[in-house]
Amino acid sequence: MKHLLRIALPAILLPTLAALPMLASAQLSGNVALTTNYKFRGQDQDMLGRNDYAKTSGFKPAIQGGLDYAFGESGFYVGNWNSSVNWLKGNSLESDFYGGYKFKAGPLDLDVGALTYVYPGNSSGNTTELYGSAGYTSEAIGSFTLKYSHTVSKDYFGYAGNKAGSGLKGTNTGYLNLAYSKEIAPKLTLKAAVGYTNMSSDIRSLGYRNYVDYNVGASYDFGNGLSLAGSVQGANKRSAYTSVSNPGVDFGFSTFGRETYSPNKARFIVTLTKTL
Repeated sequence: MKHLLRIALPAILLPTLAALPMLASAQLSGNVALTTNYKFRGQDQDMLGRNDYAKTSGFKPAIQGGLDYAFGESGFYVGNWNSSVNWLKGNSLESDFYGGYKFKAGPLDLDVGALTYVYPGNSSGNTTELYGSAGYTSEAIGSFTLKYSHTVSKDYFGYAGNKAGSGLKGTNTGYLNLAYSKEIAPKLTLKAAVGYTNMSSDIRSLGYRNYVDYNVGASYDFGNGLSLAGSVQGANKRSAYTSVSNPGVDFGFSTFGRETYSPNKARFIVTLTKTL
């Protein structure tokens, strides 16, 4: 944990802290967070352990933070979000850059934009998506948001191996997510989401499968921008996404003790967030 903090804090927190004097502007907002496990679309983002074998622990802490800037009342915005990660050799940081336009259409809150995921030190994971979402809020029943993200880069988080010359592409991979939230008691909000990843045909040809991820939990608002959330997150199709966690012993005629781990395994995750 100390090693993680030493590496990730300068990369993630310093840009945010440097911008604190500007946060007095209503157009600029920021956030920092500490989580017990960073999952993206149901999959662990901290996978590499000793000798690059998969980590099996449910406790894989990550430090996160970002900034968002809104251009007045125009609806246009840009932002950057970062997290410590550990699933690509030579890289320990995910840095997301995005921009878009928010507007209303009757009772719906609409949002369209583009997002690029960057992994400094190993660009094989770099991915760019276009997205669109529609949100509806009712004081009686809560808030619903439906969002679709479409991959336009040559690969999708390295799954196709395009950077290594596989000749395969992750372009046209799609992700659909439905999220719901409702305050069920003062300062306590129920949150749930379900998503579906539709891999490109090239990625599926490698044995990966389309899958469903889920996130169910609640958050408590302590005030002054501080909140604590707890949720169960994971995904199905676990056997289609496995990494070797223990190579076992090779006796020549057979291997004994070989074990695998799936990043889709369900985990209970706690996240502490401070909004600036």
